[in-house]
Amino acid sequence: MRRLFARLVLVLAAMAAGGAADAGAADARRLTFDDFIALGRVSDPRVSPDGRYVAFVVTRMDEERNRGDSDVWIVPIDGSEPARQLTRRPGTDSQPRFSPDGRWIAFTSTRSGEAQVWVLPVDGGEARQVTHLSTGASSPVWLPDSRRLVVQSSVFPDCESDSCNAARLEAKEKAPSRARLIESLFYVHWDAWRDERRGHLFVVDVDGGRARDLTPGPWEVPTIALGSGHDVAVSPDGSELCVTVNTDSNLAWSIDNDLFLVPLDGGAWRRITNNPANDNHPVYSPDGRWIAFRAMTRPGFESDRYRVMLYDRRSGEIHEVGGELATRFDRSPSELAWTPDSRRILVTCADRGYRSIYAIDVHHDRVRQLSEGFYASSLRVTPDGRRLVFLRQSATRPAEVWVADREARRARAITHVNDAALAGIEMNPLRGFTFAGAGGTPVHGWLLLPPGFDASRRYPMVFLVHGGPQGAWSDVFHWRWNYQMFASPGYVVVAINPRGSTGYGQRFTDEISRDWGGRVYEDLMKGLDAVLRDHPYIDPDRLAAAGASYGGYMMAWFEGHTDRFRCIVDHDGVYDLESMYGATEELWFPEWEFGGPPWKDRTLYEKWSPHRFAARFRTPMLVIHGARDYRVPLTQAMELFTALQRQGVPSKFLYFPDEGHWVLKPANARVWWTTVLDWIGEHVGEPR
Repeated sequence: MRRLFARLVLVLAAMAAGGAADAGAADARRLTFDDFIALGRVSDPRVSPDGRYVAFVVTRMDEERNRGDSDVWIVPIDGSEPARQLTRRPGTDSQPRFSPDGRWIAFTSTRSGEAQVWVLPVDGGEARQVTHLSTGASSPVWLPDSRRLVVQSSVFPDCESDSCNAARLEAKEKAPSRARLIESLFYVHWDAWRDERRGHLFVVDVDGGRARDLTPGPWEVPTIALGSGHDVAVSPDGSELCVTVNTDSNLAWSIDNDLFLVPLDGGAWRRITNNPANDNHPVYSPDGRWIAFRAMTRPGFESDRYRVMLYDRRSGEIHEVGGELATRFDRSPSELAWTPDSRRILVTCADRGYRSIYAIDVHHDRVRQLSEGFYASSLRVTPDGRRLVFLRQSATRPAEVWVADREARRARAITHVNDAALAGIEMNPLRGFTFAGAGGTPVHGWLLLPPGFDASRRYPMVFLVHGGPQGAWSDVFHWRWNYQMFASPGYVVVAINPRGSTGYGQRFTDEISRDWGGRVYEDLMKGLDAVLRDHPYIDPDRLAAAGASYGGYMMAWFEGHTDRFRCIVDHDGVYDLESMYGATEELWFPEWEFGGPPWKDRTLYEKWSPHRFAARFRTPMLVIHGARDYRVPLTQAMELFTALQRQGVPSKFLYFPDEGHWVLKPANARVWWTTVLDWIGEHVGEPR
């Protein structure tokens, strides 16, 4: 009786505060890192040609080997049977692709030691290796005859044979010196050093035979920077490819991606777009008449709004469709998918912390929103056009494969990879709120209550700032900055989408450029004020802040501009804008954000650089950085840590020699979460 009464008090308190605890929450346990790292990560659903099955990938983290282990699974689209695992070899099996005749699944596997493309009979049997390139192969795309595949491999452009590539690789491996003579920029990208190799497309027979280079030359095909992840498309008749390529002389300061047609018989390429801004994501209409693609308008700006364009294969003319996405909805499409009748293009768009599905009627140029209030991605349309397949996730549930009707209604999950693992773990949903930001502009944010929430107690709070800066906190189960992991020790978590965030209209996104510490900082502080005013269970004297990349920049800005936080966590953050410009790899980004290179005008570099306010640093800070981060180089963290230490500010530096901009290895993730939560706990304590 006493236990029942205690449960009732807990439930009533949570309801009074708008909490999501239920009557069983008192027996539920909190999410731990062991729970978190053991969850399966579902990705890349693909529908079979007969529309009966969906193949997908499940990745699980292997802490002992300190890497992920991915396998291909399959499930009936009607959910009549549980999902079945198709591959079981250690390593990575990913990118499953059904052959057009439905007999095979091609996939990329590292089971032979390096990435190669394999095929697996759908009806059962052993997998067979298809490619044997010395430079590896990945990203298979079937040709309509089901006998050939197009694959990607990074090769030496002057090599005309695989034996040449193999000899060049062997010579590099045996060279007594690892010295490099670098003659131009873009010699690093994200977390890797680039050598002379460039990505090319090859066509290979499934039954064996020599792989033929379809795209010889000096360019990356498809583009290495600011593509869509869907930048190789095959025409329905199998005569050509449409690919996204940047042919400018140096990719360090160009995002001028264009679309090219590449004949399968080896003829000359043909450029079909000349837009000076970014074009990508070509998709042929099923009837072969059109190529849909995405196009930006402003050269040099990576976060411009995409428009949906149609290229007429008969006339060569290009026109925009779905203009209502910009005028009525003010949204930018992420993915494109044709319906089988070639009359509609379905798109997903960032939408106020979710990703929603929209339908574009290409003949009448009308747009309808099909879904809202949940996060959908990896959108596919079944061959009969009657159903949609997509990944759906939330802050309380990792992604699973879902199926809905053609209007995105009657949605249901057909995979249940994490149901058992999550049973008995208490996780509250995100709660959206809106407040008046800088200039009275409405700004949206999320609040998450900790497990076992009790409105009569006073809670510390973790205040998160996202990266990008043109990004957003969404209702997702983030695999790095996971809301539930921050809440689990007993913290309220607040994540605000200030100026610069995507999914709230292009003007809102634009208003961070050249104003990095201005209105966005005011939005964040006003959001903090609103949260503390409206939620008295948050202790205003026990606040922590954390962010990465641009969020890390804002942590350093907080350090010099406010004393409201007990402690700060800065992960891979920008600290000195001018030295950052001199070491980062994609120069078009700072040149857009700050009005050009600093030697032409350093006004904004000086105005918004956190290092200029180092004399004000007082708040204890944990600095985290990876040595292989070439987007925000390691010296940014070293400079920041030096400024903190030299002034006696309590600080620590967590250094990962084997990570880049993100912490991806599971053993390192354990160290990251342990260190971050220990740091926050040391300074803000537990609920009272």
